Amino acid sequence: MGDGLGLVLTRILRPPLLAVLFAATASAQEAPGVTLDGNTLVLPSPIRFETGSAALTAESDPALAAAAAWLAGKTSVTLVRVEGHTSAEGSSAFNQKLSEARALAVARALASRGVDCHRLIAVGFGETKPIAANDTPEGRAANPRIEVVNAMLRGLAIGGMPADGGGVVAGDVCAAPG
Repeated sequence: MGDGLGLVLTRILRPPLLAVLFAATASAQEAPGVTLDGNTLVLPSPIRFETGSAALTAESDPALAAAAAWLAGKTSVTLVRVEGHTSAEGSSAFNQKLSEARALAVARALASRGVDCHRLIAVGFGETKPIAANDTPEGRAANPRIEVVNAMLRGLAIGGMPADGGGVVAGDVCAAPG
C-alpha cells in the first residue's frame, strides 16, 4: 500500500479497523485464488449444483477447498453467511426452498472440510437479490449463485447487518442431514 493511501486510511479509519483491513489482505494471500469484494469472498471458481437440486457437483471442489482454507486462516471471522440465490425461473416458493437447500449444502460441505459448523449460517434469498436481469438467458444464468459473506468479526456484526443478512435461515448447519 502506497504511503499516501496508508496515510489517508490512517486518518479515516480507527486503528482496530485498519488491523482488520490488513489482516483480511494477508489472509486472502494465504488461500490461493480467494479475494474479498467488501465482505464477500470471491472464490477461484463457482460453486455448482445439479440442475434444480442442491446436489453439489465435483466442479465445486476447488471453490469449497479454497473457501475452507481461507476460513481456516481467518479465525477472527467468527460467523460466515453462506447465501443461496436463484433466478426467477419457476415459482417463487420453489426458488426460495432451493436457495435454502443449496446454502445449507454448501455450509455443510465447508463443515466437512474442517470449518467449525458454529461459524456458519446458511441463508436462502430465493430470487429476491438478482445481480442481472431475469429477462435474458444471460441474466438468468448469472443469478443462481452462492455467496460466502463475512457476517461477524470477533463476535460483532459487520456493518450493522443481522447475521442472516435479511434472508431465511435454511437450517442448523451442525445437525446431521436428513
